[in-house]
Amino acid sequence: MKHVKIIFAFLLAFFTTVTCQVSKNSGSQQTTMDKGTGFRLSKEEKKEGYRILFDGTSMSQWTSNTDEYVLENGCIVMYPKTGHGNLYTKQQFDNFILRFEFLLTPEANSGLGLRHKMITAQSGYDGMELQILDNEAPIYKDLKPYQYHGSVYGWIPAKRGFLKPSGEWNYQEVVADGDHIKVILNGTVIVDGNLREATKGTPADKIPASLFYERGHIAFLGHNSVVKFRNIRIKERFR
Repeated sequence: MKHVKIIFAFLLAFFTTVTCQVSKNSGSQQTTMDKGTGFRLSKEEKKEGYRILFDGTSMSQWTSNTDEYVLENGCIVMYPKTGHGNLYTKQQFDNFILRFEFLLTPEANSGLGLRHKMITAQSGYDGMELQILDNEAPIYKDLKPYQYHGSVYGWIPAKRGFLKPSGEWNYQEVVADGDHIKVILNGTVIVDGNLREATKGTPADKIPASLFYERGHIAFLGHNSVVKFRNIRIKERFR
């Protein structure tokens, strides 16, 4: 059954005529794509100190599972083969604002790793994860609140109802400021919480040390689904 799901998602992504060309309004920031040069920062983002992690023309700033994560039509696309797999930034970050766009296929399940350590095995996790999920898929109707899209997985639940349907592009901004994590999805704040507060009252041996790493890689954490990413940029050490 798992293999059937992978094949279905692959075919759906292949036959859907959605490219990674930028729409006129792709979120709270105006973005541009030049043919041959890729995505460019807006004047405002340049002034604010953002830089590009992925412009649609090269994955040179990313490493590890470049077998399942491929460059296609200006996107980074995850085509699962083993079912799981992680793609990491080559650079490590501490405090930052990350902006990107993503497109989900039906029932898609993925993750965004923050301050991750790089796992050399085929799959695995060592850091904080923000959920990336097709919330409205019936198979996910009975999840815990902290398992839906945008949540700090296992700890801080996200508000629901602001994710676009599968097959449409979403704009997301993530602010990692020490223990404070904020997630803005399509212009709405869906997470605004503190990791220390979220874990207060939990026995120390039940809290993973990885939740409080101060520095690490940004990662896309594959979960057996086709997902597309584009226009990835970051602002570092903004405090």
